[in-house]
Amino acid sequence: MKKTAIITAMKEEANHIIDMYSLINTHNLKNISIYENNEIVLALTWIWKIQASIATTYIFMNYDIEKLINIGIAGSLLWNEVEVWDVFIVNKILQHDMYLPFDWAHLDYAKKEIIINNEIDLDLWQFDFQVFGDSFCLTWDQFIDDNEKVQKLKNEYNASVIEMEAFAVASVAREFDSLDKCVFIKAISDWADNDAKDAHMWNLDFAMQNSLKVLEKIIN
Repeated sequence: MKKTAIITAMKEEANHIIDMYSLINTHNLKNISIYENNEIVLALTWIWKIQASIATTYIFMNYDIEKLINIGIAGSLLWNEVEVWDVFIVNKILQHDMYLPFDWAHLDYAKKEIIINNEIDLDLWQFDFQVFGDSFCLTWDQFIDDNEKVQKLKNEYNASVIEMEAFAVASVAREFDSLDKCVFIKAISDWADNDAKDAHMWNLDFAMQNSLKVLEKIIN
């Protein structure tokens, strides 16, 4: 039976989805937990690209996947252009901290952005918060809580959000020729500024509630 797979990094994020769909813990690796019902399988990966890669590979190796959804909170690179709790549907992802001093085409899998062809008509949805489509997400191995870094990233990439797992999830999906099954939902918890360390936890529950409303539309 085909299932919708959900990849999320934090227990605080996963709990909302587990409760919403009455998911049951069916398997545990060392640091990765799998929850499911008849229609959905969720991998709680914990933070980091390597964790996300392992969990996404496990999902593809063990389940027949109809759709793969990576959902979670992210920092905004747009500052006051958006509100905390607004939601982004990502269609371009770059591992921006990758550096190799070579322009060889066979390294593009690591150095170039991954494009997700989301055929999602946001005009059909009505929420009391903003949902942005066709968004650009940066992934790297650092939590951003620095105004100067944010400004540098804004100037260099013109991206919308930054987080730590999406590129890994997309990379694995690409290896399984399944990018067309992917949806990336990122809810804003902070502005990646000097206050982000505290703000992202203060705002996590509210931001996740909004992303769950988007998740419901996509699954249904």
